[in-house]
Amino acid sequence: MFVFFSVSTIASLLNVSSFSWVFWFRQQRAPGNKIISYEEGIKKIAAFSSVESFWSLWTHLTPPSSLQPTTDYLLFHAGIRRPVWEDPLNISGGKWIIRLKKGIADRFWEDLVLAIIGDQFDNCRGKLEDSPQAKSGVSATGKSEDGSEGASEWPEICGCTISVRQSEDIVTVWNRVDGDPRLREQIRDTLRKVLNLPPSTIMEYKSNNDSMQDKSSFRRTAIDKTPMSPAS
Repeated sequence: MFVFFSVSTIASLLNVSSFSWVFWFRQQRAPGNKIISYEEGIKKIAAFSSVESFWSLWTHLTPPSSLQPTTDYLLFHAGIRRPVWEDPLNISGGKWIIRLKKGIADRFWEDLVLAIIGDQFDNCRGKLEDSPQAKSGVSATGKSEDGSEGASEWPEICGCTISVRQSEDIVTVWNRVDGDPRLREQIRDTLRKVLNLPPSTIMEYKSNNDSMQDKSSFRRTAIDKTPMSPAS
């Protein structure tokens, strides 16, 4: 798989060392076609914190178009202990969801990964007092009241996923704070821009709390009906 970077993309990737990132892999069916739980199916692939280590890993990953349903790739920053709804940095957040027709996922997934590790969502920030860390007593310095290391310095964007399914592929972008509509709109608009989405694209949002309640990331989502101009 050969990928050609533009000058702007290479420049943005120079920021990848701001955080360490971790690729995960999930498969719903184990050898022998046995269905396994979500948690059991998650496997850590590798972590990276530089352009060189990212590229070394990326060139060895099988593209989504060659994965079998039901399979997921998950990319989260290192503050996320496990890429699940219940993780301390995920539990108060949610995710934007875009459903793709088969055959186009490779380009969208690559563009999304490069945008996230290249800090193109860096302008998406909520108010400190709205963050789950502030509500739990973690200060802006990253220290909690007992002096231990906190997580307030982690970015608003927790990570992204791609889910390969039988009739569609689904990409998501996870964020930390669900309760800030303005912040969600910022993430939505940035997502539209970095993926160059057509005006007809349907976008959905779902909080991780709702996902925990109905045990699903993609069912009963809130469809975003904001008009999207061709110039967006």
